[in-house]
Amino acid sequence: MIPRLRARTGTTGPSPAGFDRRLVAPMVLGSVLNPVNSSMIAVALVPIGVAFGAPPARTVWLVSALYLATAVGQPVMGRLVDMYGPRGLYLTGTALVGVAGLLGASAPSLGALIAARVLLGLGTSAAYPAAMRLTRGEAERTGRDSPAGVLAVLAVANQTVAVVGPALGGLLIGVGGWRTVFTVNVPLSAACLVLGALRLPRTPGRRQRGVDLPGMVLFAVLLVALMLFLTDPRADRWYLPVLSAVAATGFAVRELRVPDPFIDLRVLGGNGPLLATYLRQFLGYTTAYAFMYGYTQWLEQGRGLSASTAGLALLPLSVSALTVSALTGRREAVRAKLLTGSLLQIAGCAALLLVGRGSPLWLLLAVGALLGVPQGLIGLATQNALYRQADPERIASAAGLLRTFTYLGALGASAATAAFYPHRADTAGLHGLALFMLAGSALLLATTLPDRSLGRLTSHTPRKA
Repeated sequence: MIPRLRARTGTTGPSPAGFDRRLVAPMVLGSVLNPVNSSMIAVALVPIGVAFGAPPARTVWLVSALYLATAVGQPVMGRLVDMYGPRGLYLTGTALVGVAGLLGASAPSLGALIAARVLLGLGTSAAYPAAMRLTRGEAERTGRDSPAGVLAVLAVANQTVAVVGPALGGLLIGVGGWRTVFTVNVPLSAACLVLGALRLPRTPGRRQRGVDLPGMVLFAVLLVALMLFLTDPRADRWYLPVLSAVAATGFAVRELRVPDPFIDLRVLGGNGPLLATYLRQFLGYTTAYAFMYGYTQWLEQGRGLSASTAGLALLPLSVSALTVSALTGRREAVRAKLLTGSLLQIAGCAALLLVGRGSPLWLLLAVGALLGVPQGLIGLATQNALYRQADPERIASAAGLLRTFTYLGALGASAATAAFYPHRADTAGLHGLALFMLAGSALLLATTLPDRSLGRLTSHTPRKA
């Protein structure tokens, strides 16, 4: 008989026949720190711009900075979680979130706010890979591969927080001003630290030959240079894509030669379905975040709503995303969810072309409700696909890379938002952004429709470490 969890955690645990439910609270709370910070800022961009006299092309760096840090930090933290175990990385990351919240709440300038957002991005990068590693570890411990319910809880929580974020941000701003969207990280961080210290197991890591630091540095350089160019693509910044290409070449050479690489390109390159999942994550979230940032700014500047009212206007988005996530979360149905989500994104982007300054309130609410449904489907589908397609020994690294593609999409969305709103979020810019989103949604459908392998993703018996 397998011993109870006492030897692993130091406290009496559940029967090995089932998932340790005490892990759910720290897993969920830690994993939502990133989406809540990425979404709350949407309604704070305009008041922050007013406070510091900055146009949208500058305040968009509050978005880009967090996603740039996260795009680099997620796979790095994921690899470290795979090597050293989830507990220490989880606690370190969530502690950084509290520090970043304090820095943002007292920042005297836009530059200081951007630095706080970078720290937030790094701090929030550990919890999601840690949660995926804990889920895989529980499957190995119990010998039962039944993660759909746990993965659904993670996905629903992240989707819900992402879409509720603007409404929450608007409420906080209405109560205490824009600095409260930073201050709220302090109690959230404290709760994560308490729950993590009490409930996360002291599991041994899976360290092999050491940390591939040169690979991590090259990966960071290629991403940072590329994203800096995409956020402001100009001819006089030609050196940035060149630097990114050089770093990418060096990264590929390095990772193909070392015995224990940061990202195993040999395995990844031979896993076409997983690469397709990363691409779909990028396409789906480019549209989702372009709508979140672009539509919210337009509601405030193009439609003339206050920050708090604009946040409330996105409540139908939150409700529809939450409802569809809750109703479909326990069924994997990856292909069906991706097809339905991409079709509804296309419909929602087309509906945005009908929106103008004089549009009735019901139409503004209906567009949000329509686009909330694919937000509730696509994240569920890609997360379940990754769990089935990734190497179990590198599940945290693979999960971190999935989040990287999420935030590459967010960076692309923020760059598009800055391009279509160079001075002000007007209706012409919103319609241009809608066409951009429509193209991305069509590509998502085109990559999903012919892929029959998605319908064959099934459970498998987990391998013991």
